[in-house]
Parts: sequence; C-alpha cells; structure tokens
Amino acid sequence: MNKRLPLKLLIVGVALAIALWLCFSSTFIKPHNIPENMEEHAPQRCLAVFAICLALWVTNIIPLAATGLLALALLPLLGIISMESSFEKFGNEAVFFMLGVFLLAAATIATGLSKRITLVALQRFDRSPGRLVIGVVVSAAFLSLWMPEHAVAAMIYPILVETVDSLSLRKGHNYAKKLFLGLAWGSTIGGVGTFLGGARAPLALSLLRQSHPDTSISFLSWMGAAIPVVALMVLVAIFLLRRRIPDDLDDIRSATAMLDERVRRLGPMSWRERRMAALMVATILAWITIGHVVGLAVIAVCSATMLFALRIVDWQQAQGYVNWGVLVMYGGAVALGKALTETRAMEYLAGQVIDPQFPTILILAIMALASILLTEGISNSAAVAIMLPIGYSLGELTGVDALSMTLAVTITAGLAFSLPISSPPNAISFSAGHYGLREVVQMGWRMNVIAYIVVLIVLAFWWPLLGHKVW
Repeated sequence: MNKRLPLKLLIVGVALAIALWLCFSSTFIKPHNIPENMEEHAPQRCLAVFAICLALWVTNIIPLAATGLLALALLPLLGIISMESSFEKFGNEAVFFMLGVFLLAAATIATGLSKRITLVALQRFDRSPGRLVIGVVVSAAFLSLWMPEHAVAAMIYPILVETVDSLSLRKGHNYAKKLFLGLAWGSTIGGVGTFLGGARAPLALSLLRQSHPDTSISFLSWMGAAIPVVALMVLVAIFLLRRRIPDDLDDIRSATAMLDERVRRLGPMSWRERRMAALMVATILAWITIGHVVGLAVIAVCSATMLFALRIVDWQQAQGYVNWGVLVMYGGAVALGKALTETRAMEYLAGQVIDPQFPTILILAIMALASILLTEGISNSAAVAIMLPIGYSLGELTGVDALSMTLAVTITAGLAFSLPISSPPNAISFSAGHYGLREVVQMGWRMNVIAYIVVLIVLAFWWPLLGHKVW
C-alpha cells in the first residue's frame, strides 16, 4: 500500500471541504468587473473548482487526465460558464499542436531516424570518458529542443545501457552514475528551450491567449528568451558531474567499439528516414518563420498529415506514442484557466493578500520560486496549469507583463532535478538502478538552486534586451 495515501486523502478531503464551503456559503467573493451576464456566485464556485483540481493535481490520486475531465464537467455543472464554453476549450490550439508534435516524434522513432541521430551524436564524443559524458548531456539537451524530452530520454536510455554493459560496470559505478544523470539533466534542460520539449510550453501559450487574447509569443521569441538558460545549465550540469562524482574510469575503448559497430550496422539512410528528416526540417523552419502568421498548430497538423501521405509511418505505429492523457488534461486546464480569467476570481483573491506596490522583478522571482518548488512534486504541466492563472491575476493587479510572467513560470516549471518523480527523464534514468534516491536528491537540489539563480539572472539582464518588462 502507498504510504503517502493517507496524506494524499487528507489533502483532497480538505480541498473538498473548502470547495463545499465556497459553493454553499453566502457569496462574499465579488469582483467588480465580471461580465454582466455572469451569475453572482460564479467567481466563488470557480475558486472551489480550482481548489479541487489543485488538490488532485498535487496528489495525483487520480490520473491528471481525469482531473482535466472533472474540470470540464464541473464548470458548467456549477453554473460558472456554459457547457458550450467549457467543452469548446478542448479544441484549443495547444491540444492539436501537441498532437502533431507527438505524431512527428513517433514517426522519428519508428523510422529509426532518432536512433541514427543519437548514435552518430554520441560517436562524436566517444574518445574519452569525460567527452562521452559531455556528449550525453549535450546530445540529450539538443534533441530535447526538437522532440518531447521524455521521448529523447527513452531513445537514449537503451544505448546507455549497452554502453554500461560494454564497459562491464557494476551497479552504482561512478561512471554509470554520470552517464544516466547526464541523460536526465540534459533532457530536462533542453526541454525548456522551445515549444517542442514538453507539454508545458504549448499549454502556457494557450493559457496566455485565453487570458490576454491580444498577446502571444512566437516560436523564435520563446527560443530567444530560453536558450541562454539552456546553454548555461548545460555547462552547469557538465561541471557538477565532473566535480561532484569522482572519476573512476580511464578507458572506454570497448564502448567506442560498440558505438562504432552500432553505427556501421545502421547502413545508409532509408527512404523513410530521408523523408522524415526532410519533413522535420521543413516543419521546424515553418514554425520559426511563419508560425506566428498561420499558427503553430496548423503547421503541426499539416506536418502530421504528411507523415501518412508520404507513407513514412502508418496510424497503428504512430498512435502508440501519443500521450492522449496529456491532451485530455490540456482541455480541462485551459477551460479552468479561462473560467478563472472571466470570473476574475483569482484576481480578487490576489488583491486581498498582495501589495500592488511590489516591484515587478520581485513578483516574477516569487512566482518562479513557487513554480520550481511545485514542479518537484507534480507534473510540470499541472504546475503550469496551477501557477499561470495565479500569475496572470497578479499581473492584472500589479501591472506585471503577461509575457514575462509566462516565461518565468513555464521555464522554471520545466527545471526539475531533485526527485525521480518530478519529470519523465528523471524517472527513466533512475530506473537504470545506478544511483539511489538519496544520491539524486543530493545532486539534484544543487541543480535546482543554480537553475533558479540562472533563470533570475537571464530574466533580469537578458529579457529586457528582448523587450520584456521585468523592472
């Protein structure tokens, strides 16, 4: 039996009690600027739904997708927004953008292109133990810019298992620890650099548009803000792996021979791989150049359709790689975010506890800290779904720029290093069994602290050069 279950049940029980009190007590939450056709009790009941979803997302006592479905149902059931308004959010742009990304990643794996890229990349770094560790971190980070981070970790993991086996390393060997921690950290770091590394960025973009319809951020603008964080954290990861874990291996010739043999056996690129590579390059260029004009989701869906038109992959191969649960969670999170915006409930609550005179950079720093702490215990997409409605409400109250809030919350929500449960790359690498929970926490908390400092430095000195208001 899960030892944490009683605590989780207690958290959910308290949230339900609060929600019932908010639903059935006399209306005392009364924002001044809600729409005229909205019921007086809607803001208060919207906070009740948020309390329930918050508890369920934090405890994960039911799947995240199930909580998303619950939000979709409760919003019209409690008279907060109409049924049409609630369910139409399931068809928002973020859902179809991520569907396209999942299908493209599935085809990259199914065709063998991802394996080829990984092996060739690692082969470039296999001349010494230190260089191979650098290669794992850099390769994982780079690939996570263009594919979901969990897919990158999953495709590099078996190659690292073969590498460790070829070197005859026992469980817990220091060099094995470096390789698998490098995989976890590199995948996690690269995942914050673009919209493609994880589900949180498209969700954040959708929540931003729901809250601020006239505001958006392009693929290239996001990269411009996030890539300095990625570059600095890659250097930090390499430094910590070299300094905190002693070297105990001088020769990796057997691993070099294994990688050379694996690359040789790949042979020339197949026609499916060539078409897949051409389609991915064309898609990424389209996202960068015209994504802000025609829409990221339109490009993603068109590219996904071309997978089948070009006979690169069939539906049975592709659908197994689609994380349908994340897509369902998106619908609920976006609908709840829209309801919190329309009812002004969170803005009213923030006004009771936050001084509007707080400096912008202090508010961003507080939200970034809360985000990086929260994401260690729950899904980073759930962390974004929880934090951004709060952040936008604070922005309305204090004048904080919505784009800066989106970046500060979402980037830090992706930088989880301390626990195996905090991100899929952490869990995948931990499953190799080369380090224990205590070791990953001892190394991970340092990465978390440095990541927070790095984000603040980039936020304070780089983002203003890009036009973001942080001072």
